[in-house]
Amino acid sequence: MAKCFNESDREAVYRAIYERRDMRHFVRDPVAPEVLQRLLDAAHHAPSVGYMQPWRIARITDPALRAALHESVESERLATADALGKRREEFMKLKVEGMLACGELLVMALMDGREKHIFGRRTLPEMDLASVACAIQNMWLAARAEGLGMGWVSLFDVEVVRTLLGMPQGARPVAILCLGHVAEFYPEPMLETERWASRLPLSQCVFENRWPDERDEK
Repeated sequence: MAKCFNESDREAVYRAIYERRDMRHFVRDPVAPEVLQRLLDAAHHAPSVGYMQPWRIARITDPALRAALHESVESERLATADALGKRREEFMKLKVEGMLACGELLVMALMDGREKHIFGRRTLPEMDLASVACAIQNMWLAARAEGLGMGWVSLFDVEVVRTLLGMPQGARPVAILCLGHVAEFYPEPMLETERWASRLPLSQCVFENRWPDERDEK
């Protein structure tokens, strides 16, 4: 039987999981190149269906491009607010990104030519997206271990970002990632603090053998 990590290493893994936060507030200090390289390598060691490795990561170093991406996010933020109806003003009070303050801005994307990968995708083509999400999570946990914050921004027009980055046909942006130093990590997920939502009890998300019947829960 394979050996488990020693106790301190095991605790460190769980600590990174439980203390990871979707960060929106950053300190304007650069990320050391060697640390950034470790985080990118952590993302690249994520599991992927059929070992297709569908992630592509664009590091945004051009200030004008960063500003243009921020403008795209701001436009979608307003559109999202309008679509929320009664919760519009509540949403507008939330800080949903830290793109102009973070030390590094990355765009995580799906590669082009994914249709040629059949292994694991014949009936579930969205597994390429699941693989990219694993890469993002790898980077997120590694960033927390390095004392860096990361925030996942998903409020953007896909075609606008594709055009701004000159992506080939078939490639698709998945996330804009804000990465950098933070003064402190939120003690709990920010959306819980802001009372936007709360974590579901684990018992509502795990079941055995069959999907629970709603009548059984009443």
